[in-house]
Amino acid sequence: MASLKQQLWDPIAGFGVTFRTMFRKAVTEQYPFEKKPTAPRFHGRHQLNRHPDGLEKCIGCELCAWACPADAIYVEGADNTEGGRFSPGERYGRVYQINYLRCIFCGLCIEACPTRALTMTNEYELADDDRAKLIYEKKDLLAPMLPGMEEPPHEMRLGKDEKDYYLGAGLPGWSSGGSKEKKNVESEAAHS
Repeated sequence: MASLKQQLWDPIAGFGVTFRTMFRKAVTEQYPFEKKPTAPRFHGRHQLNRHPDGLEKCIGCELCAWACPADAIYVEGADNTEGGRFSPGERYGRVYQINYLRCIFCGLCIEACPTRALTMTNEYELADDDRAKLIYEKKDLLAPMLPGMEEPPHEMRLGKDEKDYYLGAGLPGWSSGGSKEKKNVESEAAHS
């Protein structure tokens, strides 16, 4: 008996939903002409970041490619030389490609990056009519040069070694005696 009541009630309940929403005012998006801002943590197009002197943060470790579940990232690392330094470490990403036909914008590559070289922007208009244009090369992904930056290759300008470079030596407000890392090590030693 309960199933007969259920069979009679289902169509009426369905029509109830239809009638409730039929007279609501619908908000129409005027998308190409009026673009709404995205959420602050939106996962859009990737960007390879630079240090303040222009050197690339990518060290060619390939962790982002290993973490990608869609196999959309291809990285080929190479060694820096004295005459051709592209990043502050021993290596840099010589070839960097992201295939946006495969990318699922999950952000696992961002989490895997040890130097914060790879981040995601709020740019979401990636559609194209040519499949080859959706494979972004390193030149398409690199952050633009800002005032005060020098196009690599060049020597490190922010410190005497890689540790100073990554800690921010040479930047305004940095002092060798007051680095956060040194304070943390001293406080941990005091508590031991």
